[in-house]
Amino acid sequence: LLDGVYPFYPQQRKAAAFDISTVIVIVVFLALACSFLLILPGIRGRARLYWSLRVLLSLFVGVVIVVVQFTGDWESGWVQANTSYKSFSRVWVNADIGLHIGLAGLNVTLRGNPVRQINETIDYNEHFPWSFGEDYDRSYSEGLHKGLPSPILYVAEKFSTQSPCAVHGQYRIAGHYASATLWVAFCTWVISNILFSMPVLVYGGYMLLVTGAFMIFSLLSFSTVRNSPMCLIHIGTATLHVAYGGSFWLMLAIGLLCFVAGTTIVAMHHLNLDLLRAFFGLREDKAEEFQEMPEVFTSLHLVTQGP
Repeated sequence: LLDGVYPFYPQQRKAAAFDISTVIVIVVFLALACSFLLILPGIRGRARLYWSLRVLLSLFVGVVIVVVQFTGDWESGWVQANTSYKSFSRVWVNADIGLHIGLAGLNVTLRGNPVRQINETIDYNEHFPWSFGEDYDRSYSEGLHKGLPSPILYVAEKFSTQSPCAVHGQYRIAGHYASATLWVAFCTWVISNILFSMPVLVYGGYMLLVTGAFMIFSLLSFSTVRNSPMCLIHIGTATLHVAYGGSFWLMLAIGLLCFVAGTTIVAMHHLNLDLLRAFFGLREDKAEEFQEMPEVFTSLHLVTQGP
C-alpha cells in the first residue's frame, strides 16, 4: 500500500448516495407542486381541499412513473459474507454485498463490516449499464482494469454476455420494453390531466384506466426474466438471492391506484354527476358550456309547408 492505496490502481470510488437523474426529476416535480400550492389561498371553501388533493395525487403519479425509470431497485438482494477482497491477494474481509437491478443496468454494492478494514475504506457502489446504446462488457472490462474488488467483479460477471448464466439478453430486453411501456403510461397520464382540465371528466377517467393498464404491462414485461432459472451467486459460504424491490412494488401500488381512481370517476359520472363536478370544482354554468348540444329533429314536411 502507498498511503493506504494500492499503487497500481486509482483511488477507490465513493458510494453514491443518490442518482443524479432521480434527483433532477424529483426537484422538477417539487417545483411544480410548490407553484400549484402557491395559488391555494385564492381558492375558497371546500374546493381548496379538493383541488390540492387532485393536484398532489396527480403529480405523485407522474413523478413515480418517471423516477422508476432511473431507480436501481426493481430487484435487489443483500448478503453478508467473508470473502477475498482483491485478486492475487490472500486478504479476506467481512462485508455486505448488495445487488440492485434496474431497467437500464445493475448496481453492485460492497460495504465493509466494519467499513474501515485493512487500512482501507471498503464502500463501493459500481454501476454496469445494459440499456440500448451501452456496452455492458466494456463497463465490466473497465472494472477489471480499475482493479475493483473481487466480489463486485464476480457478481457483475454473472450478467455479462459471455456468462453461462445467459441472463444478460433477457434483462436487457425486459428492461427496454418495460421502460418503453412506462413512457407510454406517462403520455396517457398527461392526456388524462388535459381531459380533466377541459373538462371532459369521464374521458379523463378512461385515460387513467389506460395509464394503470400500461403500468401493469411494464411490470409484466419486467417479470418475464423470472421465466428462466437464475444462476446461484455464491460468495464465500453464503448465497446472494434477489427479489422484487421497492420500485416494482411502488409501481404496482400506483397502477392499482390509477385503476381505482379511474373506475371511481367513471362510476360517479353515471351515478352521481353533480358530486363529480363538485369534486373537480365545476360550476353549473361552466359545466353546461362543455356539454354536447342536444340533437334536434326537424320534420321535412313542416319545413317545406311553410306558414
